[in-house]
Amino acid sequence: MISTHDFAPEVVVTLSGCSKEDAGAVFEVLRRNFASDRAADDVPQEVVEGHPTVWTGTFEVAPPASPGPPPGAVPLHAAVTAEVQGGYWAVDRLREALDSAFRVTDEGMAAGDQEKDVQLRLESRGAEG
Repeated sequence: MISTHDFAPEVVVTLSGCSKEDAGAVFEVLRRNFASDRAADDVPQEVVEGHPTVWTGTFEVAPPASPGPPPGAVPLHAAVTAEVQGGYWAVDRLREALDSAFRVTDEGMAAGDQEKDVQLRLESRGAEG
């Protein structure tokens, strides 16, 4: 049984290298699974067109009362780089939610005593997934 003392529930997600539409698709998948500091109508906007933009959201990953249905594959226009930082259990659970909608590849990880920072590459699943 998971105790609330066994994990830090807050996970910070930073998206880069993607369009505002793809950032919105990723945040929508996460909002369907977790409480967020981003309201449903808070869609990503580009600050200056043609310049790199980074989007950040914080998600409250708590033990589920009962697991909901997986969202299914969500299309992306191009690959998205996601930097995910938080407690071990919470980061793993958030990654599972992403994995239910995208093809997720681990690009790197830095681990500490209480938290880990994982870089993920998110892509559309395509016909094979």
